[in-house]
Amino acid sequence: MTAHLYAAEVANLRNGFSIRHERHETQGATTRLYLGSNADAGYVDVATAEIEGFEPAPPEPGAVKSAKADLTTIIGDASTRSRIDADFIASVIRAESGNNPRAVSRKGAQGLMQLMPQTANTLGVKDSFDPAENVDGGVRYLRELLLRYDGDAAKALAAYNAGPQRVQQYGGVPPYSETRAYVKRVITDYNRKKTGAAKQPKPPAAASDNSDTQQDGVKHGGGR
Repeated sequence: MTAHLYAAEVANLRNGFSIRHERHETQGATTRLYLGSNADAGYVDVATAEIEGFEPAPPEPGAVKSAKADLTTIIGDASTRSRIDADFIASVIRAESGNNPRAVSRKGAQGLMQLMPQTANTLGVKDSFDPAENVDGGVRYLRELLLRYDGDAAKALAAYNAGPQRVQQYGGVPPYSETRAYVKRVITDYNRKKTGAAKQPKPPAAASDNSDTQQDGVKHGGGR
């Protein structure tokens, strides 16, 4: 019987070494490690008994840098459209999915901003695993909530996590440990970003072009 597994992974060997490869095929006593997706990339044959196991390969450094750059651009574009601080959006994404565009929760929420399928459908998001589409929809929903609660970040975040009906029911952040921890995590991360930025030397102010670039303020008062 031949096992065909396809994914960038690392084979950990009993001698302490590891081999990064694209996919592997196990044929009894021998496992073939293909070093790339192209046919001419080559392969290595290893005794199956010498392999302790496989694990997902970490992204290549260049890919990580590119992904971060792409997400920064996506967040910046969403910030411009929504007039919500980009750092606030980034803090929500970090709390929701850890910046993983393929994240899926136990309840079925998907993507960077963890949109439930029904919510995604309402927002017109066709592919929740598309980073740009997911962030655009999630930020539009977040803006709706911020407007509903007059910029009160705690209430808006609680509604994003537990639903607006729960915020209405309890007159603020509901007494759910998960929701309270979520609200605190986002706001703490956001404030940390702003505190760190305030300590950095400020560049010279550019001449005003009279353009309207001020973003909506976000209040940080408690939701109760």
